Amino acid sequence: MEDRRVLVTGGAGFIGSNLANHLAPDNDVVAVDDCYLGTPENLDPGVEFVEASVLDDDLPTDVDVVFHLAARSSYAMHEESPTAGARVNVEGFVNTVDQARQDGCETIVYASTSSIYGSRTEPSPEDMSVTVNTGYEASKMARERYAEYFHNHYGLSCAGLRFFSVYQGYGGAEEHKGEYANVVAQFADDIANGRSPKLYGDGTQTRDFTHVSDIVRGTELAAEHELDGVYNLGTGDAYSFETVVEMLNDELGTDVAPEYVENPIPEDVYVHDTCADPSKMRAATGWEPEVDFEEGIRRVCAPYN
Repeated sequence: MEDRRVLVTGGAGFIGSNLANHLAPDNDVVAVDDCYLGTPENLDPGVEFVEASVLDDDLPTDVDVVFHLAARSSYAMHEESPTAGARVNVEGFVNTVDQARQDGCETIVYASTSSIYGSRTEPSPEDMSVTVNTGYEASKMARERYAEYFHNHYGLSCAGLRFFSVYQGYGGAEEHKGEYANVVAQFADDIANGRSPKLYGDGTQTRDFTHVSDIVRGTELAAEHELDGVYNLGTGDAYSFETVVEMLNDELGTDVAPEYVENPIPEDVYVHDTCADPSKMRAATGWEPEVDFEEGIRRVCAPYN
């Protein structure tokens, strides 16, 4: 993508800053973040940073493309305050998109979530029926419905991307997330520093771990192709938490055993397994994940080696 003015909300966060920095050399990029979890230190000098909330009235939405990644992005954040979660994730989305629409922007790409599929070891296609079990999932489903409204009523291109377990490691822009960082990043930092990574339950839960560089590329392609509807961004491969610990130990040359702890998230809402069916995205844009998990593990561990 070149020569566009783009807005990245949540632009100082983990995925948002990776996207903003990737786009900045060829585009005029403005990143908006309220610094609830993001930090402008993640951003390259070529990105214009605006500290603001997606609930504000005067957002810099006079752009060609809006990448809406701002969100309260975890189960815990929503259980802490369902109202705050809904305001940021739902009202913030509607507010941002409507301001952009009034400013003449017609291309919206936004973050949804793979969590709405629940626990599945089989690859999840976009057209399967989904059930909402948490406030976080409800807020992302509401986004998808509002996106449908903006498309059907106003003709905007609105692509919702259901991200699968995005990781990069603390050597990238993920460290500021702390306890909310992906388990790959947390486990790697624990093991590299001689701490036992804490595995919920028996450690057999699986995730479709997708490197942030593949997420960024898919997000950019969604805008270039002016996609509508929802699309999975995931590899189609899943690894257990126990396997992740083994792979990290192998790469780091360590032998740190995990600690098994009780899962603090209720079993009836905990997503035990995720796996993407990325064929719809592949057919629409030609997107393929380029960083397999072995290479991703190497990249996560490189700063420690």
